[in-house]
Amino acid sequence: MKYTVVCVGKIKEKFYAQAVEEYVKRLSRYGKTEIIEVADEKTPEQASETVNRMIKDKEGERILAQIKEDTYVIALAIEGQMLDSEELAEKMEMLAISGISHIVFVIGGSLGLSQKVMKRADYHLSFSRMTFPHQLMRVILLEQIYRGCRIIHHEPYHK
Repeated sequence: MKYTVVCVGKIKEKFYAQAVEEYVKRLSRYGKTEIIEVADEKTPEQASETVNRMIKDKEGERILAQIKEDTYVIALAIEGQMLDSEELAEKMEMLAISGISHIVFVIGGSLGLSQKVMKRADYHLSFSRMTFPHQLMRVILLEQIYRGCRIIHHEPYHK
């Protein structure tokens, strides 16, 4: 299986970058994992809804340019379906069994994802109704993918 995380913006804090590297390394025994960062747009203070939509659309075009036709896309969105770790592992395993060999997870920018990205997504996944920093969300997502791989392979993992 190949896992790609397409995300808006770069990681600035060293400790987040180290955590991302660690999980990418751990995931290497289960397949290829790739992180693709697309440029974020500066959001003016108290921007109008129109400006916010334009920013999401620009970031969305950059995201969509990184997604190949034959991939299964999971968009991270507050309004998505909430799964526990076992359910995410089951979803990952069922996708593999059904012939999907490449899953792309998408993390939007500070304003979220554009409608075009949401429409392209095959599944909308929510980790919580809370908002998390985007850099931290990468770490959380990679940890859950890793946990899912461990569950699928019947390997122990702390709870």
